[in-house]
Amino acid sequence: MLARDWYYNERRQIGLDSAVASIYDRHDDSDLRARAALTMLGVQRGWRVADIGCGHGVLACEAALLGAEVDAIDISPAMLALANIHARDCRVAIRTQPAGLLSFAYQPNSYDLIVSEFTLHHLPDFWKAVALSRIYHALKPGADFYLRDIVFVSMPDGRERDVEEWADFSIKNHDFERHSVITHMRDEYSTFGWVIERMLTEIGFTLVAVDYHAPLHGTYLLRKPKHGEQG
Repeated sequence: MLARDWYYNERRQIGLDSAVASIYDRHDDSDLRARAALTMLGVQRGWRVADIGCGHGVLACEAALLGAEVDAIDISPAMLALANIHARDCRVAIRTQPAGLLSFAYQPNSYDLIVSEFTLHHLPDFWKAVALSRIYHALKPGADFYLRDIVFVSMPDGRERDVEEWADFSIKNHDFERHSVITHMRDEYSTFGWVIERMLTEIGFTLVAVDYHAPLHGTYLLRKPKHGEQG
């Protein structure tokens, strides 16, 4: 897709150097969680899988260990360097691509599975829709899209919507750090779960499953309908 002067600049986001990349330390059980997700998604040997916003490359490498051909995609060169190190340690081959949701290269109808975790919220809503449409066209008919992101599950209430009180509730009751919550609400582009759901279905996805397991987290399993099916 050609970038024009009005096109959203993905590279304004965080994570573009090794200092920032260190913020995204992976948890000790991240490989187990990635493996469980990929098993649930039914990944098979020979599948073409894309992990967009791959970070350290944990899920990408786990998919490769299952025999998939994996494109590990991230806008951050530092993250891709870490993904390559992790792939070397796991003794698997992954293809890295320095791109984001709006710029990753693809052939239409080519992927058996696309995964994107905690990346979509970096885009304003208009550009979220553009990104999701690109993912839809990259998937084979009948293939799945697994999306996890930071979303607002409920509306703030009360006079002036009491945003401060609403943020405090999330911080105190769900172990989020105040700085990260306030920075996110001020500077990033999370939207409401019902907005994401409407975007996805308007684009054509079938919503297979949704889980709002925390006030700021949403997990979605989407499917691109086969030819002749309706979303």
